[in-house]
Amino acid sequence: MSEVKLAAETRSEFGKGAARRIRRENKVPVVLYGHGTEPVHLTLPGHELLLALRTPNVLISLDIDGKTNELAIPKAVQRDPLKGFLEHVDLLLVKRGEKVTVEIPVQTEGELAAGGNLLEHVLNALPVEAEATHIPEAVTVSVEGLEAGASIHAKDITLPSGVTLAVDEDAV
Repeated sequence: MSEVKLAAETRSEFGKGAARRIRRENKVPVVLYGHGTEPVHLTLPGHELLLALRTPNVLISLDIDGKTNELAIPKAVQRDPLKGFLEHVDLLLVKRGEKVTVEIPVQTEGELAAGGNLLEHVLNALPVEAEATHIPEAVTVSVEGLEAGASIHAKDITLPSGVTLAVDEDAV
């Protein structure tokens, strides 16, 4: 899993007007929370954060005001519904070696059995528990030769070592 380093600045202004001023400077308002600490309000560079968030569950190394370094993963991302730019991001504070529960995308490979079968995804993302520094980007499921009416359950998916299911094993 890749780790992205971003320079963060603490912020003391809050509210709609302050958030708009931050976005006008091509930055994004961010809240960092976790481990029972008080939430820290930050601003991050907009373009760099947008590029980092292209990778699901990216590990972000924050250099806060050049004083402290923290590791975080995205917990909630708010985007503008029309233009798609970042409006606000919640980051969850993590430590190396700590187990976190995240959802990873499910990708399929292979061809279904002949006969015009249709593949239906019930789970597009699979909830798993993994170390914060070893979160897989995606899990691949083979549907090669799958017959009509057949299903693949969560327990049938092969996960990388150190990753466990955080959902009922009979989930489809």
